[in-house]
Parts: sequence; structure tokens; C-alpha cells
Amino acid sequence: MALALKRLCGGRVAVPIRPLRNPDGAAVESGLVQSPIGACVERLHDQYARLTDGELATYIPELAKADPEWFAICLATTDGHIYEVGDSDQPFTIQSISKPFVYGLALEDRGAAGVLAKIGVEPTGDAFNAISLTPGSGRPLNPMINAGAIAATALVAGRSADDRLARLLGTLALYAGRPLGIDDAVYRSERATGHRNRAIGHMLRNFDILDGDPEPALDLYFRQCSVAVTCRDLSVMAATLANGGVNPVTAERAVRADAVTSILSVMSTCGMYDFAGEWMYEVGLPAKSGVAGGILAVLPGQLGIGVFSPRLDAHGNSVRGVAVCKDLSRELGMHFLRAARSARSALHGHYTLAVVRSKRRRSVAELAQLDRVGKCARVYELQGDLVFSALEVVVRQIVNESGKTAFVVLDLRRVSRIDECATHILLELTAAMAGSGQPLRFASARQHPTFVRALEERLARLQAGGPHIFADLDAALEWCEDELLRDERTAPAVARTVSLADQELCSGLDGRELAELERLLERKRFARGEFIVRSGESAQGMYLLLSGRASVVLTLPSGRLKRLATLVPGMAFGELAILAHSTRSADIRADEGVDCYSLSADTFERLGREHPRIKLVLLENMLRRAYDTVSRLNRELAAMEG
Repeated sequence: MALALKRLCGGRVAVPIRPLRNPDGAAVESGLVQSPIGACVERLHDQYARLTDGELATYIPELAKADPEWFAICLATTDGHIYEVGDSDQPFTIQSISKPFVYGLALEDRGAAGVLAKIGVEPTGDAFNAISLTPGSGRPLNPMINAGAIAATALVAGRSADDRLARLLGTLALYAGRPLGIDDAVYRSERATGHRNRAIGHMLRNFDILDGDPEPALDLYFRQCSVAVTCRDLSVMAATLANGGVNPVTAERAVRADAVTSILSVMSTCGMYDFAGEWMYEVGLPAKSGVAGGILAVLPGQLGIGVFSPRLDAHGNSVRGVAVCKDLSRELGMHFLRAARSARSALHGHYTLAVVRSKRRRSVAELAQLDRVGKCARVYELQGDLVFSALEVVVRQIVNESGKTAFVVLDLRRVSRIDECATHILLELTAAMAGSGQPLRFASARQHPTFVRALEERLARLQAGGPHIFADLDAALEWCEDELLRDERTAPAVARTVSLADQELCSGLDGRELAELERLLERKRFARGEFIVRSGESAQGMYLLLSGRASVVLTLPSGRLKRLATLVPGMAFGELAILAHSTRSADIRADEGVDCYSLSADTFERLGREHPRIKLVLLENMLRRAYDTVSRLNRELAAMEG
């Protein structure tokens, strides 16, 4: 324990785990454990790296040069953090994934009515390059097929071809959060082999969907499909849509919020072409794929997903990408129709034992020790429905702070539900923390019996020692305090028995005054479990604890007992009631055999006449202790409610 406190409270130990990314793109400083979300992403990457089904796209010759083993998975949250694994910085061309973003640009340039006059929003069930036009009008059925995408590209406003290209690249750069360029070799290959797209362009011109020569629109379309991106870019672009059009990394707006609704709508129904229905049924996320092997998916309000692997299935979608997205959606509960009952953050508050303590009263020496090492125990109070989207931010924070803590307590008192995905994440986090020598402790978990059973099974397999599940937060805090104070080299010596001179209320009295006070006191003893005072009875005196422990207990309306404080030798109790000439407000019961002095209310009153200085010192110490108590409660309230 001493070594652990030295390591965790006096310094930081770095361990090599895969980094998250901060909003500025820099790696997050690692804690001692890996996030279970990051571990899930890495596990899926390891699992599907062995999947070799599918073929490279060959109808565009340059795409056939891709390494079929390239593979990356990235998740970007709406607060700008990125989980990434694999070839996340490997450039590839965006291809059809550009379509929803250019559609959004057309909506901004021409308005919804102007775009709908040229492009419909109905799914086709056809392949991406199908010539699907509305009979009679020649209007493409949606902007996700090539016909609709070429029409959308033609609607991009600009004074010249170069101007329109600059606006298109600038818009994609806003989504990605960095400048993007065109892969010239792929562009030339697209242009040289794009005969079917040229046929589509001329058909659109025949129906006046395109105005004038279709070649400029086709050339811009070939260029937009040839924009080079990375898997990390895809995740940030998806997260920008999830974030209502604002890039979570740069905080710049890429598209109006009202256009995001239209973009995500057509991605939901048309983004995966003739696989769209099965995709929505199994994955349940607005998405778009490209024949270079990229897939982009959006969980609105929460995060964006990017997957890159060049081998394609018969629909033109990445084989590994589809498999990864199916598993991510199932394991992390991402289907966007599976809504949580509570949209609040899962974190109600967090603090350390340096700020919030248990109800057990400690000696001055113990308090000084906890002031020094209390930061090594951290509490996270959770609330609402625990689902992936609510829990991810909390888990990330626990992981990032794990290098600074010896004990971590999760308080579940305010949690209304823990779904299957959240249970899995918490169990994996428990295992990861146990592996680092700092297993999680759970308070108020018994109200979730299914979770507790799963947790107990996992703890049994981990063979983790010590208690891990506590009845309430107060019990967990006291256990952490005891563990922090158990360090043999730094723990203060706590006497089992003290004298009158050691009493907090007697500080400042000289030997003669102590002897005079002791003459007026009555010695009393109480057996374990015996009540020293009872709630509602008249206050007849105060008590100074010499040995043993006693707890102040309040009976709640529900009948449940709540501990307000546990007293140890050297502490006084019952003094405020005799000052106010009132009745007792709580029970005080001996936790073990108690030996104490009793000072009656009448004797205390007589002190003012016969020994005014003794009474003055006692009153000053009472006032000081009351002030310390109020100050501590204010700090705790600020920490727990802030």
C-alpha cells in the first residue's frame, strides 16, 4: 500500500496504450488503463483483420492498386475525442462518401425547394451507378445514386469552374477539420473510365436537370470523388453531422443545422444503395459508403464512425466495414431508434476524498493525513439511464485520470437503468482497472440486481481481493479512508484510549483547569449496541469519548437508518442540544464498548458562575468545531452538486 501511495500520490506512471485524440488532434495523456471503448475498437480490428472476403474495385483502374490489407476503425465523439486503430492515417479517395456533403452544399446554395425540383429523396433499391430517373420528369430519385449526385454537384454555386471546385474542397475541409486535396492519379483514372457517368450526365441534360453542357458538372464530380481523406477524417466528418453541422474538433460550422436533417434523412434511406434496408435494420445508423473502401456512419448527437478497408462486397460496400459497423451497433447499443429514456449526462458529479469524506469523524492527525493523500481516491456519481452514449464520456474521464488514483468509486444511487451494453462496458472497465492494481468499487449497486450478478461473476474470475460492492457511498468512502490510512509509513498513530487533555473541546485548558473540570464530570460506560442518547429525549448533558466508537444515526421516513457521523476517542457529542436547551435530534449508539465522560447541563450552566474561563474555552472550541463542520459541508455540497 505504501508503494502504491507513493506511486499514485507522489508521481505518475506512464504505460504504453493506444492514445485517444484531444479536440486539437494531440494525443491525450494516458492513464494507467485502456478504455473499454478503445479496447472494443481494437478487438474488432483484430477480429476482422482476418476477414479476407471481397474484391478490390477494378472498374476504376487506379483503385485496384490499393493494398487489400489496409484497415482502420475510428470513432469521433461530438466533444472532439477520437478512438482510432489501424491504418487511420492512410490516404484513400472519398468516392461516393462525398455525396451527402455536396448535397448539403447544394441545399445551402439553392434552397430545399430548388434542390427538390431537380433531385428526389426516394430510395431506389438499385446499385450506386443505376440510371434511376423519375418517369416523365427525368429527375433522379435521390442524391446518393450517381445520377442524383451529379445533379447535386451541378447545383454548387460559383462564378467559374475553379470557384466551384474551391467551394467544394473548402466545404469538405470544414467537415474534416483540415485542408483536403485531390488524388490526381485517381482523378485521371475516373475521368478516363467514367463513360457510364457521362451517359448519365447527358441523360440529365436531355431532361433539363442539368443546364447546358454536362461536361463541367461531370468533371467537378470526378474531382470530388477523387478527394483524398483518411479514416480519421471520415470519423470527424461523421461527427460533424452528429454535432448538428459543427465540427467538434475545430468548432467551425460546416453546414446549416436545418440542412443536416435533410442530409441524414437521405443517408438513412438511400446511403447504402440496394443494401440500405438491411443496413438500417441491423445497424440503424445514417451511413454512406464509397468504392475505395470507406464507410461513414452517424449516431446523431453522439458520435461519428469511420471504417476503411478496400475489399468490397457485391453491393460495393467494404466487407470489413459492414461487419465492424454491425458489431459496433450491437455491442455499444448504437441503433438510433433504440433511444434512452434520459438524455442527460451520466455524470452527476465527481470529486476526491480530499474534498468529500465519510461520516466517520477522524482525529486531527488522521484528517491531516487524508488532506495529503485523499486525492488518491476519486468518486464518480452516475445518474439516469446508463447506455453507451451517456457512459462513454464518463469512462473516458475515469481512464484518463486513472494514473492519479489508487481507489475509484462509482456511486449508482441516482442510476435508473443499466442496459446490456453499459453492463459490458463497466465489466470491461472493472477488469482493466483490476489489471492495473486499482479495481473499481461500486456504491448503491444492489438496486440493479442483474448488473450486480454479472459484476460478482466477473470479480470471482478476476480473483480480486477486498470488498467491491458497498451498501451506500458513505460505506465506500469510509473503506477508502481506512485503506489510505493503513499505510504503515505515513498513517498517524490513533490512540485507542485518550485522556481528558486529549479532548478536542479541552484544547487550551491548563493542568489546573483540566483537574477542576474532571472533578465535575461523571464517568459512564456503554456496551456495544447500547443507545447513549435517543432521538426526541430531553438533552440532559454532553459526552466526551475516551475509548470505543459511537455512531450518530437518523431514522428516515422509509424506516432505513442513515449514519450521520461516527465518533472516535477524543471527540465530544451532544453539546449543541444542551446549549439550545432542546431535545435530541438523532440516536447515538455504541458501535463497540464505549467509555466516556458526561457533563450534565446543570453543571455546564454552573461553570459559567464558578469557572467562567473553563466555560469560555469550551464554548470557543464548540464554535470552532461548528465552523469547521459547516465549512466542510459547504465544500462537500459544492463538490457533489457542482
